[in-house]
Amino acid sequence: MIYEHDRDVEGENHIKPLDHADHNEYGRDSNMNSGTAGRQSPLENMPHKASSMSLPPFGGEFQPGPYKPSFRQFANPAPLGLCAFALTTFILSLINANTRGVENPSIVVGAAFAYGGFVQILSGMWEMAVGNTFGATALTSYGGFWISWAMIETKAFGIASAYDSDPLELHNALGYYLLGWFIFTTLLLFCTMKSTVAFCSLFFFLDITFLLLAISHLNLVDGQVNGPVKQAAGIFGLICAFVAWWNAFAGLSDHANSFFTLPVVHFPWSQRQMEAPNSWAFIHRAPTKKERQA
Repeated sequence: MIYEHDRDVEGENHIKPLDHADHNEYGRDSNMNSGTAGRQSPLENMPHKASSMSLPPFGGEFQPGPYKPSFRQFANPAPLGLCAFALTTFILSLINANTRGVENPSIVVGAAFAYGGFVQILSGMWEMAVGNTFGATALTSYGGFWISWAMIETKAFGIASAYDSDPLELHNALGYYLLGWFIFTTLLLFCTMKSTVAFCSLFFFLDITFLLLAISHLNLVDGQVNGPVKQAAGIFGLICAFVAWWNAFAGLSDHANSFFTLPVVHFPWSQRQMEAPNSWAFIHRAPTKKERQA
């Protein structure tokens, strides 16, 4: 159940439950998400609720905290960015895990430039347009990561070949590069710890993946990438890809277009759980002025 924040005439907050449980029902137009744009958005019939309603954290909207639906009638760009990230991560992680003996990552370069890079940056810019700072920062940054990775793998840019005289220096440089992304992902992970298990798990597994990849380049074996550590990174990357697809499907699906939806599982300490009428935090909260006068 989602709860609506309201404010009485004395200025004190109280909470009343809304009669729906679907993020898409009163989020951005769910009909646009399901490819049936043109139907009337539920928000158009509820101007009084659209202005005051607060929705709980939801990875399908790339929202790590409570948020209000955007006044702009845009489709939800988060599933697009999540799918672009998931597919590119999936392919590279299979190669990092040495699946079926494939070690050459060149096949990923096209996906990294076009889908994981360009398309994900577009979705990040659309998140900026709907007022989602976290989504814009994360999706645009990881789109930039995929383009930069593809540039490193493309011989025409001469990035890797610049280290031909000292391969050890190349591995150290790549280790530093991946450590930087590990630090950035850790910052985003901290921002999702009050959201949902599905959303937080995405950044947790991605964080471990970056860390293991960095270690594989900084802790060489016989002058080569540490194979077992790189394979472990591939496994964590595969988990990360499927978690990203999970969040994407949660943002795409609703009762209008799917026979089932996926649970995202709010943390016990998330605001949605804290504000539930039967929660410990709600029961033991300070009473409002109206409640004291009753």
